[in-house]
Amino acid sequence: MKDAIPHTPWRIALLAGGDSEERAISLKSGASAQAALASRGHVVVALDPAEIDLESLDWRQFDVAFLALHGRFGEDGQVQQILDQAGIPYTGSDATTSRLAFSKSAAKERMTQFGVATPSYVLIHYADDAARIRRMVAQIGFPLVVKPDSQGSSLGISIVRRQEDLAAALSLCFQYDSFGVVEEFIAGTEWTVGLLDDLVLPPIQIETPREFYDYHAKYDDDATQYRFDTDAPRAVLTLIEDMAKDACRALQTRGMARVDLRLDEQNFPWVLEVNTIPGMTDHSLVPKAAARMGIDFAEFCERTIAAAFSGRPPRPYLLQNPAVARRMPEQR
Repeated sequence: MKDAIPHTPWRIALLAGGDSEERAISLKSGASAQAALASRGHVVVALDPAEIDLESLDWRQFDVAFLALHGRFGEDGQVQQILDQAGIPYTGSDATTSRLAFSKSAAKERMTQFGVATPSYVLIHYADDAARIRRMVAQIGFPLVVKPDSQGSSLGISIVRRQEDLAAALSLCFQYDSFGVVEEFIAGTEWTVGLLDDLVLPPIQIETPREFYDYHAKYDDDATQYRFDTDAPRAVLTLIEDMAKDACRALQTRGMARVDLRLDEQNFPWVLEVNTIPGMTDHSLVPKAAARMGIDFAEFCERTIAAAFSGRPPRPYLLQNPAVARRMPEQR
């Protein structure tokens, strides 16, 4: 992979911000990636979709787009579709996979088809009457998890242990999406695995004093711990890694991705979701795992961009840039 990193600068459009509920986190990801890539000599221009019309932009001034957008109009395939139409390579998964992964229910259906273990669930809608919701919830049983179908950063998620707490959980869920997922609760430990195409990064065990790894545990709580050195046997870590790879293969992710899992009390991993644009600050989990392998943040950002060119047909104007042409030898 190092051979794909250029000796001359890339011209990078760095997309961050947007108007989703995850705007603040996206801006942090974008600022960190921009600084890292600029430190390696690349020309990086930050673009905020909340402030600029991406469809009217002249993309010929850039070699590649680096996506640091989280949430809607970032991870849901809309931006990817615009970039495909513009003919500009971009980091991460294509529009189809992004759209699929952003819907928890659709992703779970696909993973189930490919034999990837994911907790059982039912899909509900805010307009469902109380009787239907009771019937659907009964299929899962307590304790259970209520989460918006399409939302990131653990926003709108609740663990519900008693019937009397269900209404509040549903109300919170529907603040973020008209569809909700009611999912089997897996007792055990929280894990995450980062991937860059076929490169699997070391699994991280997440420990929080909160009930689960919620938004505040992710971004605000200094008590949250991230552990590479755990008591889990090597065979269990391998099983976690394999399950993460299988989940990404099922959804056909490309480039960087992060798979969130629960390891149950029998040491069996269950995939909760696949994130196609994970956080990209130097404190985020995927860069932490890359650093564990000896890949610093700036190099990991470069590797993420190099992966954007792999397997994508070149655009004629890109071949005018020697740095890009070197990564497309088959087109010379």
